[in-house]
Amino acid sequence: MSLSAPGRTEAGHPASAAGARRVATIAFTAQGVSVAAVYTTVPAVTEHLGLAPLLTTTMMVAVALMAGGGSFVGLAAIRRAGPVPTMRGALLTAAAALTLIGWAPDTATVICAYILFGIAVGALDVAVNTRAAEIERAYGRSIFGSFYTAWSVGGVAAALLTAAAARLQWPVSAGLTVQAGVLLALTFCIRTHSLASSDGPSDTPAQPPLGRHVWIRLLPFGLVLLVVYVVDSTVSAWSAVYLRQTLAASLTVAPMAYAAYQAGTVVGRAATDRLVQRFGAVAVVRTAALSVSGALAGMAAAPGWPFAVLAAGAVGLGASVLAPLCLASAARLRPAASEAILARLNLFNYAGVVTGGAVSGLLGSTGQFRLAYAAPAVLAVLLLAGARHFTRPPSSVVPPKS
Repeated sequence: MSLSAPGRTEAGHPASAAGARRVATIAFTAQGVSVAAVYTTVPAVTEHLGLAPLLTTTMMVAVALMAGGGSFVGLAAIRRAGPVPTMRGALLTAAAALTLIGWAPDTATVICAYILFGIAVGALDVAVNTRAAEIERAYGRSIFGSFYTAWSVGGVAAALLTAAAARLQWPVSAGLTVQAGVLLALTFCIRTHSLASSDGPSDTPAQPPLGRHVWIRLLPFGLVLLVVYVVDSTVSAWSAVYLRQTLAASLTVAPMAYAAYQAGTVVGRAATDRLVQRFGAVAVVRTAALSVSGALAGMAAAPGWPFAVLAAGAVGLGASVLAPLCLASAARLRPAASEAILARLNLFNYAGVVTGGAVSGLLGSTGQFRLAYAAPAVLAVLLLAGARHFTRPPSSVVPPKS
């Protein structure tokens, strides 16, 4: 089945689909930059303001809670203005929050800045995933992995920038201001490309309630996503602190575990779409779950920071495929209401972030960071039970050229 004629190129494909995909890729990259900029500067911000370990943990939990609320702010914005304007607004807000975190003169200010960042990144999350689901439907094949590859590339770049700033002995304010500048530059590259009338507010009647049967089908994806983000937050939010406090790494070296984790996700996500097309989503998810469990156990037992950095990269390699496949499969439950599906699924996402971040932070504040990495290794095995619910995208649409 082909697409309607008005939006085609000479080859018979939608003229705007490739442009929409490029814009979404930029937005995912920017999101990766923003999240990495926050997580990798936690040790520097903590030392700069003299924050207590428990307060640092509380702030990271607050970011996750606010991001959960921000998902519904994003949902309202998407319904009013469309996903692309929502991306722009969320990125501008995130850039302002990063700058405020860096220049915060006291504890109260930095707490407000982290809360603002959480709301912005939550809104951005639902916007970029909604847009990605729309574009994948236009392509008619698995492309979610490519977007999350861009997310990881942004995370690696931001983590390396944090390490470079520490190496040059820049104050945290300068480093985060540069990161905010990168976000602004990426935001200015975002343009609107019409895709099935989804770039603006919808004129169609309101969607009916999702219904209990949809929620029952959504639950397995929610539980998988919860475990994935317990793992992700344990590595992302606390790996720099783990290297610094438990493995005696310097401020220059501390961000490298996060960089390795994101580098692993780049490799894994770059291969995700091809692996799904060849072996199927179920086999890919099961293999990834076992890989994550083993790598987390290695990270927990690391004798020094070099081994921990390598283990973090292996965790990223396995975990990288799980979130995009989970979101893509869930969005296909009700394509016409994918933004509502994804906003609600994000609650599991941030519940995992809160759980992983809080438990890891509390264990770390008592000197038990190794246990904080051993516990998610057990949880990762439970992902095997949810693998059978993952699906391939429908292949009835002629895919646009990349």
